[in-house]
Amino acid sequence: MKSSTKDHAEGTIHQVKGKIKEAVGKTIGNRDLETEGKKEHLEGKVQEKVGDIKKVLDK
Repeated sequence: MKSSTKDHAEGTIHQVKGKIKEAVGKTIGNRDLETEGKKEHLEGKVQEKVGDIKKVLDK
């Protein structure tokens, strides 16, 4: 698997996990979990964009 594809896929996974953590944190009133979810979601977005950039540079 190409590095760009791997980064894009892992970024998407982190975004989903982050959204789930954020929602659970809001539901149970756990601000730490909610913040952790927001952080993971943002990191996933960044990783996905890195994959997009690598894909463009490979062409």
